[in-house]
Amino acid sequence: MRYHCILPMAVMAAALSACSLTPSLVKPALPVPSAYDAGATAGQGNAADLGWRQMLLDPRLQRLVEIALLNNRDLRVAALNVDAVRAQYQIQDGARYPAIGAVAGGTRQRTQGAAGGAAAVQNQFTAGVAMSAFEIDLFGRLRSLSEAAFARYLATEQGRRAAQLALTAAVADACLEERLAIEQLQLTQATLQDWRQALALTQRLHAAQQRSSLDLAQAEGQAATAEADLQARERARQLARNNLELLLGGPVPGDLPAGRALDAQPVLTQLPPGVPSDLLVRRPDILQAEHTLVAANADIGAARAAFFPRLSLTAQLGFASPAMGELFRGNARSWSFAPQITQPLFQGGQLRAELQLSRIRTEVAVLQYEQAIQSAFREVRDGLAGSQTYALQIAAQQRVAASAEQRRQLSQLRYAAGQDSRLELLDAQRQLYAAQQTLLDLRRDQFKSAVALYKALGGGLEE
Repeated sequence: MRYHCILPMAVMAAALSACSLTPSLVKPALPVPSAYDAGATAGQGNAADLGWRQMLLDPRLQRLVEIALLNNRDLRVAALNVDAVRAQYQIQDGARYPAIGAVAGGTRQRTQGAAGGAAAVQNQFTAGVAMSAFEIDLFGRLRSLSEAAFARYLATEQGRRAAQLALTAAVADACLEERLAIEQLQLTQATLQDWRQALALTQRLHAAQQRSSLDLAQAEGQAATAEADLQARERARQLARNNLELLLGGPVPGDLPAGRALDAQPVLTQLPPGVPSDLLVRRPDILQAEHTLVAANADIGAARAAFFPRLSLTAQLGFASPAMGELFRGNARSWSFAPQITQPLFQGGQLRAELQLSRIRTEVAVLQYEQAIQSAFREVRDGLAGSQTYALQIAAQQRVAASAEQRRQLSQLRYAAGQDSRLELLDAQRQLYAAQQTLLDLRRDQFKSAVALYKALGGGLEE
């Protein structure tokens, strides 16, 4: 036997592993309707085809997403997890191939001579290449384990993409929360200034005995309410900034572009949803659940193969000599070939339990796959419900705010003419303030709903 024979022999043994006991994977039927609710027609395209720069129109928001995708710690951990699982797959896949290495060694042994003869000291030196306990995968056990490891690697990669998509949406939400807090703070500051001026006027009129103490108390309470509201809005702004910095992985840069106001459309709100089956190839979480199902199914094949005999091969080719100087000379060549077959007989029910466990995990993976599809479908329908109703609700709320402004102006004139009480004017002012705050809240909610729909459709992975 020559040196170059051991590698072809190992390759031939590996080629014998053509059998696989992994069951055929049958994906469950789509557990959702074939179309979305009324108002979302097929053929409109799919919002997932829009890059996030086309979806997020605010230059400041675009810059924040860029920073988060580079620096966010959770996303970086997800990327490292992908590398770790890829390394685990490579380790598992490497078990399918023979491990061949160079070996060298020596022994020195003292033995007693026959029939009381003199003791002798024997030396043995060896050198060569060896293949140790290589399993010939006759029933596909190693291949099934390799397929399972590869599917888990793909699932982890989809998990990273899902984390990226979630991060993009989270940054958009945080930016909208900060914009809302800023605009509500500005509204509260302007309202407080007006109410302080009204308080100062009431104080002067009260001093001149032209206004009652009740009017003065109402004006003081109104100003105090705005002052308390101002602190709440400032707290909301700081909390929104803190959340944004956590997502960015560092402080918000000071050279960012100016952000768009809520009434300047920072986010697209009308998005084509496509059809439900698009979610199966768009949503990373669904793809992650699918690869997890594939891995669980491959584990069944490995568990089945464990019941069958295992054939392993140990071989060595090289030189052996009792003298170091003669190791590579003459007839010092040596080889060994030691196949071994092992058939499980009794393991206390361990193999059956492992097979049962792999089947149960596959059933769980099927249910999780179906649940991921159903959750995605519900999220899309929620987003579509928002896109169909927020515009009409905001238009109605704008009419409410305009009506409240008109009432405040009329109440101001009637109060100045002495035709209405201070209480009527106070109620009109509070109604206007509440209507304006509600309008800001609705604008924020509309844009957050649009971002949620974009994410639910699988958008946000490309620029």
